[in-house]
Amino acid sequence: MIDTTQGFTLVRKVDASPEDIWKAWTDADEVAQWWHPRSLVTPRDTVTIDARVGGHYAYTMVDEANDDRYPTGGEYREVVAPERLVFTWGDPDEDPDDQPLVTLTLESGGDLTRLTFDLRGVDGTSGDESFYDGWEQALDSLVDHLGQTAVHG
Repeated sequence: MIDTTQGFTLVRKVDASPEDIWKAWTDADEVAQWWHPRSLVTPRDTVTIDARVGGHYAYTMVDEANDDRYPTGGEYREVVAPERLVFTWGDPDEDPDDQPLVTLTLESGGDLTRLTFDLRGVDGTSGDESFYDGWEQALDSLVDHLGQTAVHG
C-alpha cells in the first residue's frame, strides 16, 4: 500500500466550467493535448480511457528529442462527474494498490472553477524536476489547452 502521508496539493482557479475541465480529464482526444510536462508530448494513439469506477486509463508520454517513452496508467476509484475523480497513477503494469493516488476536485465558484489536484504516495516540492514540477507543468498545459487563464492557489 502507498504511504498517504507523502504527497502534495496543487490548486488552480480556472476560467472554464467544471464540465469543460472534466471533459479534458476524461476524453482521450483532449487528454493527448495536455497530459504531460511541457518538454514531452502524449501521442493520441497511446491514450485509452475508461472513466468509470474500476475502469482503467493509459497513455505514454514521449520526449521527442531522444524518443524516450514513459508509459503511465492507472485505475479509476471514484468518478463523480463533473466534481470528483480519484485514480491511481503510475506504471500501468504494476499493481494499482501500490501506485500513488490522485484526487481531482472541481468546484464551481461563479466565473471561476477551483481545480484541486492532490497526489498521495510520493513527495514533491517546487523545483524537484520530478513529480511536483511535472504535474505543475501538466496543469499549466491543461489551462492552456482550455484556452483559459488560471490563478495559482
